[in-house]
Amino acid sequence: MLEETMAKGTGQNADAVATIAAGYAFTGPALDLGALVVDGTGHPEAQIRIPLGVLNRHGLVAGATGTGKTKTLQLIAEQLSAQGVPVFLADIKGDVSGIARPGEANDKVASRAADVGQEWQPHGYPCEFYSLGGLGPGIPIRATVTAFGPTLLAKILDLNETQESSLGLIFHFADQRGLELLDLKDLRAVIQFLTSDEGKEELKNIGGLSAATAGVILRSLITLENNGGDVFFGEPEYDTSELLRITPDGKGLVSVLELPAVQDKPQLFSTFLMWLLADLFADLPEVGDPDRPKLVFFFDEAHLLFTGASKAFLTAITQTVRLIRSKGVGIFFVTQTPKDVPGDVLAQLGNRVQHALRAFTPEDAKALKATVSTFPKSTYDLEEVLTQMGTGEAAVTVLSEKGAPTPVAWTRLRAPESLMAQLEPAAMQEVVNASPLLGKYGTAVDRESAYEKLTASQQAAAEEAAARAEAEERAKAEASRPSRSSSSSESPRSSQSSRSRKQEPTAVESVLKNSAVKGMLNTAVREITRSLFGTSKRRR
Repeated sequence: MLEETMAKGTGQNADAVATIAAGYAFTGPALDLGALVVDGTGHPEAQIRIPLGVLNRHGLVAGATGTGKTKTLQLIAEQLSAQGVPVFLADIKGDVSGIARPGEANDKVASRAADVGQEWQPHGYPCEFYSLGGLGPGIPIRATVTAFGPTLLAKILDLNETQESSLGLIFHFADQRGLELLDLKDLRAVIQFLTSDEGKEELKNIGGLSAATAGVILRSLITLENNGGDVFFGEPEYDTSELLRITPDGKGLVSVLELPAVQDKPQLFSTFLMWLLADLFADLPEVGDPDRPKLVFFFDEAHLLFTGASKAFLTAITQTVRLIRSKGVGIFFVTQTPKDVPGDVLAQLGNRVQHALRAFTPEDAKALKATVSTFPKSTYDLEEVLTQMGTGEAAVTVLSEKGAPTPVAWTRLRAPESLMAQLEPAAMQEVVNASPLLGKYGTAVDRESAYEKLTASQQAAAEEAAARAEAEERAKAEASRPSRSSSSSESPRSSQSSRSRKQEPTAVESVLKNSAVKGMLNTAVREITRSLFGTSKRRR
C-alpha cells in the first residue's frame, strides 16, 4: 500500500503522503474516517482511521457552523454501532435522527464515495430515541433532585459559588432528615420550611446558610418551575445503564436524545448531559484499557457546559473526564473552537477532528492561531489549511495503537450510510412505540416524598396547636368561674393548665415530635453518599 502511495506522488508530496499514511496503518480494528488530502489532491489509497481501542481516550470534534460536524458524528456513530459499541448522541436540531434509517443514494454521495475510496451501501442502525422530561418525541429521561445533586442543580439555577455552597447545605439537611427530594416541589418545600417561622431554629443549626441566601435559591427555583423546568425532575428516574445495550445481532445501540423542543434551555440540557455522565461514572466498575470502549458519548454544544461554570463545577468535570476513561467510556466534545473547552479538559482529549474555521474578524484570526497552536507539529501550513478546507473535510490527528499522536492529516471524510436528514415524525414515533422502555419510563410517578411529608407534619402540627389553644381557652373559662372554696389557692385543673403552659413545646418541637415526622426520621434518616458532582450513588 505504501509503495503504491509513493508511486502516485512526486518529490515532497510523495514523501508527505507516505509518511502520513504510515501513521494511520493500524493492525487492529479501527474506524475509517476518509482519505488523505495533500495540496488539495485526494489520495483514496491512504486511508485515515481511528483505532477502536483508543476511543476511551476522548476526543474533540470542532469547526465553524456548516462545516460538517454533525455528519462526522453520524459517520463515527454508524461505525461504532456496526462494531458493537453503544453510542450516545445529543441531537440539538433533529439532524441526527436519520441514523435509524438507510441512506438514499444520489450523485453527491456517489461522488464523495469515489473520491475517498468508499464502497457505500445504505444501512440503518438500531436506535433508541429519548426526550428530556417527555418534551418532544422520545422516551422521557428524568432525574430525581436528590440524584441530580446540588452542584449540577446550581448550574441550572445560575447560582454563584456562595449560593451553590448554601444549596449543598440544604441537600445535606434533607439527606440527614430522610426528606427525599424527588422533584422540584420537594426541594421548594424544604427551603420554605427552613425559611418559615417553624424552621428558623433548624436554619440556625445549618452552618453558613443565611435566610437571605435561602430566599435567593427559593426564588431561582420558582423561576425554573414557572419556565417549565419541573418536568425534567421526578420519577421514574432514568437508569443510565440502558445506554450500554447491545442488540442480539451484536450491534451497539445508538441512543439519540432529541433536544429541539428544549433548544431555548441550553444550560438545562447541557447540565443534564453532564448528569448522565456523572451517573455513569458513579455506577460503572473499573475496567482499565479495554480493546474497545463500553460506550462513546458525544457531548454536543460543549461550550454551554463550561460557560459561567463555577470552580467546583469545572473541577468536577475535569476529574470525571480524567477518571471515566478507565471505566471504558469515551467522550467526544463537540463545539466550534478548542478555546471553548478549558485547558485542563482539552489536554485529556487524545483524538481531534477539526473542521474548517473562518477568519473574517480579528477575533476569528486570534481563535485560528490558538487552534493551530494545539496541534502537533505538521508538514501542513495549518493556518492556511483550516481556512481552505471544504464542507466534509477536517484536519485529523488521533492516538495510535501505542498511544502516540499520529501525523496531522487533511482528511476528506466518508459519507454516512444512514439517512442524512431528519427522520419523519411518524417513523420516529414508530421506533418509540416499539421500545420496551416506553412502559418503564413513559408515565411520570409522584410518590410520597419531602413535600408530602412536610405538608402532612405541618398540618398535624397546626391541628395540635389548635387543640392546645382550645384546651387553654377551656382552662381559662374554667378558671374564671367563682371558686367553691375561698380558702383554695388554685384548683387542680388550673394547676394542671399552668403546668401545661410552662411545658408548651416550641413550633419546631411540635413539628419534629409529630408522629408522622418521628416515623419518617426513625425509618429514613441517612446521609446520602455523593460523588464528584454531588450526585447520589444509585442503589440498584
